Amino acid sequence: MKHSISELEDIASQVRRDCLRMVHAVQSGHPGASLGCADFFTALYFEVLNHNPKFSMEGVGEDLFFLSNGHISPVWYSVLARSGYFEVSELATFRKLDSRLQGHPTTHEGLPGVRIASGSLGQGLSVAIGAALAKKIDGDKGLVYALMGDGELQEGQNWEALMFAPFHKVDNLIASVDYNGQQIDGPTEKVLSLENLQAKFEAFGWHVITSDGNDMAEITKALHYAKSLTGKGKPILNLMSTQMGYGVDFMVGTHKWHGSAPSDAQLETALGQLKETAGDY
Repeated sequence: MKHSISELEDIASQVRRDCLRMVHAVQSGHPGASLGCADFFTALYFEVLNHNPKFSMEGVGEDLFFLSNGHISPVWYSVLARSGYFEVSELATFRKLDSRLQGHPTTHEGLPGVRIASGSLGQGLSVAIGAALAKKIDGDKGLVYALMGDGELQEGQNWEALMFAPFHKVDNLIASVDYNGQQIDGPTEKVLSLENLQAKFEAFGWHVITSDGNDMAEITKALHYAKSLTGKGKPILNLMSTQMGYGVDFMVGTHKWHGSAPSDAQLETALGQLKETAGDY
């Protein structure tokens, strides 16, 4: 391993601090799922992904990552900065005028690490499939990763993509679903139930693994296992259970923090629960 589990947990704690401070500073953004996915992003970028912070849009010979649920940009920006794509101090510009760190990632600002705009939900998996097929055509052994939200799966384009990938044996693709059961209007079970997602993906021809996205040892192991399943004729789906707001007791498990910023007092309380491990920006 590049890092021990305890080292990865320390990085994730700092990432969570970054997310909260970014959203609080502009009183705008999406802290809930950013906190819930901090362990996944940390494990991916610091342990699993074959990537180069000296960014090139083509990513030849590298693994590629596409964030479909772009509203959780704070956690992605933090991990990109902490892994060397740009200066950590730039996190202080989040959602400000002329910033490269827009509320939803876009490409025209030229932010290293970002290959697609992902403000509109439901499109990331299609792009990831296209990139994976391009790598196959080019003889590039790099893998393609994508992350989707569970509420996002209510978008129809996902299901076209889900049919396409197994049929065309896109077996250099590892997609993950942030399965936190929450979306902007409430629990997914009340808004539009997703029913048995594992059975649905398997029926479409995916190789499905399940994981606890808030257990660093487990999510790291799951991502390594998913990597071992590539090249065997099927796309891989990591159905990853998380808790929205994980790491902060008053934010955990509720859709209320999907797109709400903490007050000064709430930020102080939240930061008191998260160890500063790499220095705040």
